[in-house]
Amino acid sequence: MKANEEAWKVLSSQGNALDAVEQGVRIIEADASNHTVGIGGLPDRDGHVTLDACIMDQKGNAGSVCFLEHIVHPVSVARKVMEKTPHVILSGSGALQFALEEGFEKTDLLTPESKRAWEKWKKNAEYSPVINIENHDTIGMIALDSAGNLSGACTTSGLAYKMHGRVGDSPILGAGLFVDNEVGAATATGMGEAVLKTCGTFLVVELMRQGRSPEEACKEAVLRIAKKQNYNDFQIGFLAMDKKGNTGAYCIHPGFSYAHQNKEGAELIPAKSYVKE
Repeated sequence: MKANEEAWKVLSSQGNALDAVEQGVRIIEADASNHTVGIGGLPDRDGHVTLDACIMDQKGNAGSVCFLEHIVHPVSVARKVMEKTPHVILSGSGALQFALEEGFEKTDLLTPESKRAWEKWKKNAEYSPVINIENHDTIGMIALDSAGNLSGACTTSGLAYKMHGRVGDSPILGAGLFVDNEVGAATATGMGEAVLKTCGTFLVVELMRQGRSPEEACKEAVLRIAKKQNYNDFQIGFLAMDKKGNTGAYCIHPGFSYAHQNKEGAELIPAKSYVKE
């Protein structure tokens, strides 16, 4: 809701969707109390906070960073990759080098609270994610501006206590995020490996192209995962918006909601789920 509030400041003043999604997700990246995005994100099993993010505009331009350390706002670095390089993805030390050259400040992302949680985890070194808490709080945002253009952004610190070097779906176009200005946009949250195996958001957008509603498209993407993967211990949620501004979502387990804001106001909307309560 906080992210949407910030994004709406841009949209309500006739700003563009790209600026809106960047400014919106930056709010969560800078919130140290959120342990799945940006500063304060729970580290990998070696104690490193590594961030993934991507951004995509109405023209199909895209930028992404993955396995990035020491930068609070990876989404803004991703935008710089899109606008200032001939590439789509920069990773690891190369992404950090680029960010520093672009004037981003080097910051210790491991907060005392996250460090304590990691040190407690190390005693047993077992990862047992809690569905709807630890493993799905990636923030993905899609927006439609007054000019009728769509853009999207996605940013995360990834799975807590992941293997060092792991990259999830969030910085991968067609997995964590996809935008097609002729049709619509989609973003994903949850167990990134499951989304990567199905090119989830690309699938959602293509289904909308074929005439499915945003919710119907998200549901089909979830069903593709549920059919082939053991979903008992992980959550997946898809969120989509079509060119007319209609929105919809669908998830595997109950408990996933998405924040929606337009000129009528703001609300938190629970998504229908494959597994029923």
